[in-house]
Amino acid sequence: MQQSQAIGFSFGDIKKMSGSLLPVGILALVGMLVLPLPVVLLDLFFVFNITISLLILMVALHTHRPLDFSSFPNLLLLATVLRLGLNVASTRIVLSEGHNGSDAAGQVIQAFGEFIVAGNYTVGLFVFAILVIINLVVITKGAGRVSEVSARFTLDAMPGKQMAIDADLNAGVLTPEEATERRSDVSKEADFYGSMDGASKFVKGDAIAGILILAINVIGGLIIGIAQHNLSVTQAAENYILLSIGDGLVAQIPSLLLSIATAIIVTRVSSSENMSEHISRQVNLSAAWLPTSLVMLALGLVPGMPNMLFIGFSLITAFLAWTSRKKEILAASSEGVEIETEKAEDDVEFGLDDVKDASKISVNIGYSLITLVDEGKADNLVPKVTRLRKEISKALGFIVPGVRIRDDLNLGASQYQIKIGQKIVADDNIFADKKLAIPGDDTKLELAGLKVKEPAFGVDAYWIDAEVQADAEAKGYVIVEPDDVLTTHLSQIINSYASDLLGQEEVQELLDNLQLTYPNLVDTVIPKIMPLNQLTSIMKCILEEGVPISDLRLILESLGSMGAQKLDSADIAERIRPKLVPLLIQKMIKFKDTVPLITFSPELEQLILTTVRQNPEEKMLLLEGTLAKKILSSLNDASEEFNKEGKPVFLIVAPQIRKHVAKFVRSQLPSVNVLSFMELPEDRSVEIAFTVGGFDAIE
Repeated sequence: MQQSQAIGFSFGDIKKMSGSLLPVGILALVGMLVLPLPVVLLDLFFVFNITISLLILMVALHTHRPLDFSSFPNLLLLATVLRLGLNVASTRIVLSEGHNGSDAAGQVIQAFGEFIVAGNYTVGLFVFAILVIINLVVITKGAGRVSEVSARFTLDAMPGKQMAIDADLNAGVLTPEEATERRSDVSKEADFYGSMDGASKFVKGDAIAGILILAINVIGGLIIGIAQHNLSVTQAAENYILLSIGDGLVAQIPSLLLSIATAIIVTRVSSSENMSEHISRQVNLSAAWLPTSLVMLALGLVPGMPNMLFIGFSLITAFLAWTSRKKEILAASSEGVEIETEKAEDDVEFGLDDVKDASKISVNIGYSLITLVDEGKADNLVPKVTRLRKEISKALGFIVPGVRIRDDLNLGASQYQIKIGQKIVADDNIFADKKLAIPGDDTKLELAGLKVKEPAFGVDAYWIDAEVQADAEAKGYVIVEPDDVLTTHLSQIINSYASDLLGQEEVQELLDNLQLTYPNLVDTVIPKIMPLNQLTSIMKCILEEGVPISDLRLILESLGSMGAQKLDSADIAERIRPKLVPLLIQKMIKFKDTVPLITFSPELEQLILTTVRQNPEEKMLLLEGTLAKKILSSLNDASEEFNKEGKPVFLIVAPQIRKHVAKFVRSQLPSVNVLSFMELPEDRSVEIAFTVGGFDAIE
């Protein structure tokens, strides 16, 4: 344990130290400009500079899109400053120590100088000049122009890209999180190309500086060597020109590599492939390789030409044309199979998608309601449903499946259906060109409109034209948009059928997420104590009465403390409910507010308790018909009073009868939450607001 802590401490120290490396490195670069540098360090930094340049070039080659290497402008600046610092340090050594011989400025400069000069200083100067021209005139100038144009086009295209993102968001193609990420990418892309436009100027300036530094080293070296150290012109030229060319080449090669990397980045087209794969796929065409082979063969047959060399390349390109053709034929045959499959499906006239719908939640709408999902609408039905799913998922504790919205010509023009799986669970009408007016608590005046029942809660309401909205609001009515009516109804349905939406896949996803933080807990309970299918069944039982399963850790801990008991899922769910019900209460009532309760009279509760004991195997509550109607009627009256005040309805009963009463009440009054005395949280204040009982039938 001590060892791991020590390792963790060391890793932390390394991480902290890495953050300070960059400022220290920049200070070191500044130091190179003013302080003399030992020859050994100069060789080390030159090799390091070449390594960094090669690394940057390789990263640029394997980048899929320019934004993947967004730190490139910063690296380019730092590498350029490093190279210029090395130029200053090497110039100081060349001019001060050049009279001592070609090895005065280190082994790296000497090796590069001797390789290029090769005994002829004139050739060495010309070769170096050509390298500088290639870098400055061709690569750097081209990359700079591309950077400038890319930055301009990117900035001009930003408004269009933002509008496209907004359109996709409104159409439901993107979630709000994905839209935010896309907008961030667009902004980063503009910043990147703007930075590259400026960074390309560093590369150009670096190339020009290389020419000037070479001229200074050569001219200054000759003057110093002849005037101060009494060297002959030949000896001075031999020493200083070799050192100057070596110094310039050591700096110019990394500069050339960075220029190529710059050109690659700014000309890169976003793709899922790296540059090699991208080029290979597009160049590998038989129609291109075959003419190339024929032209090379023709050149190889011309007298006086290096015939074998041209014929050899002709054979190579012919082989590449043959392999490309094979790949094209194979791809065409694969496409032919797909076409045949499509034809076969056309002959059958329908496929699996036509007879099977895997959507867990779907909303079918009539043709006049299609305008509700119009992409051109600022806030259409699709993003509203997405936000609804997110809110319900947070409340219930699992990710609610996606909602499939589609038109159905079999429905009426203003009709919609809500389906859970293949089962139709709701059916109603809304009017896309109207608004729903719902009366307030004190509203008594009627409106001129189509009188209906509000789909979600069943209250009286009116579909009115937009022109009379102001009048309706003046009379105390609440105005609701048609898509909001549908989403409210959908919300109620999803909450009511939450248990049907939870499956083993969803539970496994929750377990996988919990295992990241509590691996031992998950491994101990699942599947050693409880198999996955039974856990799913238990969580379904909990959800049936609207109790959230958001605290999965608490559920598993409760199951772990119970051990392997031979109980059915409903009984196990009943035992762990007391720990989860506080989550339901806090969702409905603020923490500081008193929880209003409905209770049964002692006589009624005793009667129900006796009935349950007399029929222990019966899961339904067996009550005399008249009594059952009176109980439901009284609960309904109490519920309406609670709803008027905007309060949830909680019925408190004895633990022994809670399960039976809940099933009895839920079938008729789903908004009534049946709790036992054991499930009331100790830290919440409660009050008895209504008592059901006192019926003649009890006696």
